[in-house]
Amino acid sequence: MSDAARGTASVAGALGSVAGAPAPSAGRRWGRALLRRAAPVVYGLIAGGILLLLMGKNPVAFYWTTLESGLLTWSGLVQTIIRLAPLLLMSAGFIVAFQAGLWNIGGDGQFLLAAAVVAGLGAPALGVMPFWLVLPLLCLVGFLVGGAWTVVPSLMKAYYGMNEIITTLMMAFIGINLANILIKGPFLSHETLVPQTAVIPFVYLLWYIPGTHIHVGIVIALVALALVHFVQTRTAYGLRLRILGASPRAALHAGISVKRDIVTAFALSGGLIGLAAAVEVLGVWGYVRADWNPAFGMTLFAIVFLAGLDVLVVIPFVFFFAVIQIGGHEAARQAGLPNDFLLVLIGLILFFMVLTEWARTRGWLGRLRGRHAGSVAAAPEEAVTDG
Repeated sequence: MSDAARGTASVAGALGSVAGAPAPSAGRRWGRALLRRAAPVVYGLIAGGILLLLMGKNPVAFYWTTLESGLLTWSGLVQTIIRLAPLLLMSAGFIVAFQAGLWNIGGDGQFLLAAAVVAGLGAPALGVMPFWLVLPLLCLVGFLVGGAWTVVPSLMKAYYGMNEIITTLMMAFIGINLANILIKGPFLSHETLVPQTAVIPFVYLLWYIPGTHIHVGIVIALVALALVHFVQTRTAYGLRLRILGASPRAALHAGISVKRDIVTAFALSGGLIGLAAAVEVLGVWGYVRADWNPAFGMTLFAIVFLAGLDVLVVIPFVFFFAVIQIGGHEAARQAGLPNDFLLVLIGLILFFMVLTEWARTRGWLGRLRGRHAGSVAAAPEEAVTDG
């Protein structure tokens, strides 16, 4: 088959995914996708429970405490939702990049550099401008810093074909250390012994949703995800990114400016991650300490990828991750375990996600379902024959 024929076939496939034959309802598709992706979570929790038993701990008590502390109490639910805001914004950034077939795994560098700049500029800006103007401007600064930190990887990918895994990791390493240099240098506050930026007064942080202690960052995150989903499924730009992600050669044959879309997709991805940093700083902390690194990036990278880039599946998965992060600390404390056990638990879940995805791509899961369906269908026939 010629290159042109291959390109045409790939474009047709991408178009078919958008405007193909009638499909099941959105709710049914979402339910099926969620159930399919939830199985490895269950496997990971079972494996974690076995590990707890081997350590002489009660897995039922551990998981119940996690659920209670992160979801079933009002204070725990509030903390989970607050944690959810930056996680969802970072996830939105990863979705944009993955949709275009770009591996932006340098999210932690983009996040920390944006956080350092936002925190470093926050207190001085409040001295010259009203806070209702400063907060949106700082969110914009976070977006621009995160996006700017993808320029080098995107240009090297678009114009020289350099592997973006290498370049984004390189820029993440530089970004993390540059953030520390800024905090210990020009943004250093001399009012504390620990190196950190000046503190933005609590009253000038992001507004609360009326009647709660949940800041409006969660609203920003949900709006951003809704916009990403709309762009994905309802715009020409989203279709171009899907074609690019399916086959860059097909995108060229379709007349798409591959270089332009690589750069813009990378910039939007980094921008959303930078916005996540701004929301975390302006909604929770008000400052950034040197060597602070929540390291959300690699876990969210895996969650978004294994959730199939589906916004409606990503949201519950990331919410579950937030519950484990918030409630798991109390569960680990009560069980007499280090917080590192939570990383082991999350790692087990991600391991089974990868294993299940590998089995699916190999066709093993489909063959098992087909074999099960065949045995069920054969049972009535045998009953009729015996009769």
